[in-house]
This record gives sequence, structure tokens and C-alpha cells, in this order.
Amino acid sequence: MRGTTITIAQQKGGSGKTTLAINLAVEYRRLGCSVAVLDTDPQGSLGRWFMTRMEASGGAPDIEFSTASAWGVGYEVEKLRKSHDVVIVDTPPKADADLRPALRVADLVVVPVSASHVDLWATESVLELAERAGRPVLVVLNRARGGTRLTTEIAQKLQDLSAPVATTVIGNRVVYAEAAGTGQGVSERGRNSPAAAEVNALVGEIGDRLDA
Repeated sequence: MRGTTITIAQQKGGSGKTTLAINLAVEYRRLGCSVAVLDTDPQGSLGRWFMTRMEASGGAPDIEFSTASAWGVGYEVEKLRKSHDVVIVDTPPKADADLRPALRVADLVVVPVSASHVDLWATESVLELAERAGRPVLVVLNRARGGTRLTTEIAQKLQDLSAPVATTVIGNRVVYAEAAGTGQGVSERGRNSPAAAEVNALVGEIGDRLDA
């Protein structure tokens, strides 16, 4: 049975793509799925997280890690999804030819948008590329500061986009950075924490979108 591929994509840097990829991977693993993560970003942040996780586990990580440049994404994803339930692809912060292979292999493209107008503007090009590739999309408000006028305004403007928007909002919480720094996801730091509940709810929405 072929696994599901989720590509995390956003043109603007600092939108939280890698952090989101980490926490989706950990949550799917917690739910009993076999999971692989594929880092296509030359910055290599996902790889650093994986190495930290591997060291913490004594060299026996429960998530598989791989890397690929743009031209190798299709081959690597096809290989990984033959042996894993979920493959999560982290992409570099740009919307051009390097991103297209990662979009083409996706069963769903998750587009994180930080609570800023610049992030919102950058989202349109990613949505256009995903539409050209014929891939379904789910936009997620990420790193949001609750109760601020800016977050409320961006959340309202997201509804004007030509793509589904997740009901779940991922908050701007310190625990996301703390967990990543130790090779973990937030659900491993505190199963009943608000952050863990956010990620779990988002996984549920991703499942609904995949089934749609």
C-alpha cells in the first residue's frame, strides 16, 4: 500500500515550515503510523533536528530521514512511501522550479502562513504553483499570537484565498522551539498541552482534507 505524502511549502522564510513538519511527523508516529521525513531545504534544519533525535534515542530513531535536491524528490518520495504510511516533505523558502517536484508528488500541500501581511502576500504564488500541479492544498495560520488585532485580521483575510483554510490555528508558543531543540515534538513534551492539542487537531483536519 502506497503511503501518503504531505508537502510543507511556503515562499517566505520564517513561516515555520520545518517546525510544522517536525510536529506532524511526531504526531503521526504517536498515532501508530510509520513515518519518513524528507528534507529538500539546503539549510538542513530538519536534518539537524533528526540528528539530535537520533542521539537522544541512542541511535535508534523511530522516524526515517532522507534528503534530496529538487531533481531527486520524485525518486526519493516514491521509495519512501513504499515502506511508510506517511512521508512529510520539508521545502526551501522559495516558489520556483525547485519547489515544483515536491508539489507534484504531494497528496496534500500544507501551506503555513505566519500572522503577517508579508506572509499572506507570499502565499498566493505557492497556491498558484499547487493549482498548476493539480494538488489539493490546506492553508494553516501558524505562529499566531492569540488575542492580537493582527492575528484576527490575517485570519479574516485568509478566508479570501482560493484555498481551504484549516480551522486549527497553531500558536506562537515557546514549547515548539524547545521541543525541536531536543529532537522532539510538542506532544512528547506534554501530551495534554495546548500545543499538542493544536497539532493533533491539525492532523485530524489533514485527514479530512485527504479524504475529501
